[in-house]
Amino acid sequence: MRHVFLCGNPALDLACTLRARRTAPFETLDAPARLDAWYVESGIVDTVTACQEGDVAQAVAVREAIYALVTARLAGEGYDGGALALVNEAARTPCAIPQLAAEGRWTEATPAQALSTVARHAIELLTGPDVPLMKECANPECTKIFIDRSRGGRREWCGMESCGNKIKAAAYRARKRQTQAATAR
Repeated sequence: MRHVFLCGNPALDLACTLRARRTAPFETLDAPARLDAWYVESGIVDTVTACQEGDVAQAVAVREAIYALVTARLAGEGYDGGALALVNEAARTPCAIPQLAAEGRWTEATPAQALSTVARHAIELLTGPDVPLMKECANPECTKIFIDRSRGGRREWCGMESCGNKIKAAAYRARKRQTQAATAR
């Protein structure tokens, strides 16, 4: 399985690894190999020491804490103390540090270092200039939160392929049915 990175920030992308939270939750980090793949595919690291079940549990806990903090920020509510403590604790671990190699930039890390890097992205996101650009996907079945860097700031969906086309097609079909019903009278 290849992971999807539509959100514009690694912390948001991690938060979105649990898909369809409100309707039919689908866990994408269900095995250590999936977490390994996520760290590499996200660009956080080039290689990671093989994750164990405990690393998956820790990443899922930090993911849920990030999601709680981001949704609280979007709603204008205060942060949950437990979520704050969890993200801050993960960020205290030394993060993944890129090295210069003959081939270019190379980053090796342990799972804890990779997770620390993601937690630091969450802290920077929630305290930085991108806060006003955060939006939740307009698809009621989707729970992805993304950074809207579109020209007019009018992006509505996490991605056109995943949600935008579905919503637009459904709206088109509804308009077509309405028109057909109106002309049939």
